[in-house]
Amino acid sequence: MSESEKAIKEATTGEYKYGFTTDVESDKAPKGLNEDIIRLISSKKNEPEWLLEWRLKAFKVWQSMEEPTWAHVQYPEVNFQDIIYYSAPKPKKVLNSLDEVDPEIIKTFNKLGIPLEEQKNTFGCGGGCGNGLCFCKNHFQREIDGIGYHLRIFYRWCAKSP
Repeated sequence: MSESEKAIKEATTGEYKYGFTTDVESDKAPKGLNEDIIRLISSKKNEPEWLLEWRLKAFKVWQSMEEPTWAHVQYPEVNFQDIIYYSAPKPKKVLNSLDEVDPEIIKTFNKLGIPLEEQKNTFGCGGGCGNGLCFCKNHFQREIDGIGYHLRIFYRWCAKSP
């Protein structure tokens, strides 16, 4: 076994030692990838029908492809049926104060050094958000509101054929 293979094995098989994890309840699709999983993910994301059809067509193309062989690169075969392709935090109720936030998330924010006022804004305390990823929702609201516009651009230029 080469030095790089040893390093990869050590990094991927042992316990995570470079930080910490936060156990937050999440909604996950079952492991594996097939048409049913693609339909499930599309429905969870409230995607339009044309996007689902585009994804299904792309999936069929992907299934017919062979993995390339690369010069001087050795890695174990990827088991695509052993991967979870969708995971998102479970939605929570609207919060009125930081006292209502999951204590594990508050501990994580404190470890990261996120100031108290930013934590309040992140969780929309006093008017807004209910999960650990609210920062993204609040911070990028304009981008989220504009997703319909971006989907139309995607459809016009990309979705005709995968």
